[in-house]
Amino acid sequence: MAIIETEAALHEAHRDNHTHRDVTGGWLRPAVFGAMDGLVSNLALMTGVAGGAVSHRTVVITGLAGLAAGAFSMAAGEYTSVASQRELVEAELDVERRELRKHPKDEERELAALYESRGVESKLAREVARQLSRDPDQALEIHAREELGIDPADLPSPGVAAVSSFGAFALGALLPVLPYLLGATALWPAVLIALVGLFGCGAVVARVTARSWWFSGLRQLALGGAAAGVTYALGNLFGAAVG
Repeated sequence: MAIIETEAALHEAHRDNHTHRDVTGGWLRPAVFGAMDGLVSNLALMTGVAGGAVSHRTVVITGLAGLAAGAFSMAAGEYTSVASQRELVEAELDVERRELRKHPKDEERELAALYESRGVESKLAREVARQLSRDPDQALEIHAREELGIDPADLPSPGVAAVSSFGAFALGALLPVLPYLLGATALWPAVLIALVGLFGCGAVVARVTARSWWFSGLRQLALGGAAAGVTYALGNLFGAAVG
């Protein structure tokens, strides 16, 4: 009795500690990339313009224009790239679907050979392949997973990718503009807010990727700060040259 209870407890502990994050969702990459890109690109754009000794009104207009242009560009790019990827996958699925319909036995033997190559004994591999091939939809899913490395039921959505990247970019790009909209007339509050935002974004991403929060935060802070510093120096240089 004690052995059974121990095994049940171990099974429960394994189930509780054996969960995985969603690594195939279509929202995470464009959202993270969009937020980081919005923060870094708009901060760099605004510091570059500010380095040219222009009015704070010009800096604000530049920041708002950068927000709008970047958000729409990100959304359009993500939609097009994910839609193209999805169309390519669907075309390959159509090829596999036709093969299963025209040559079901060949596809069944192919699946059995795949299982054999992974260590399943020949007789068992053929029986597993036979049973799995009885349902055309299940057969398609298995062949897609094994041959293409995809799940037909979990393809990325172009709309989700576009909306995620648009919203994330706009939110990130808004941070360096926000102090100006609230009445600031100097650059340093915008830089401070943006750098804090970069560190915060990096720390939040670490919650999803299991990275150390301080490492991820400092990495984003360093990259964004370097971009802002370089563009500010270039703005100074070009501003002096033009002037």
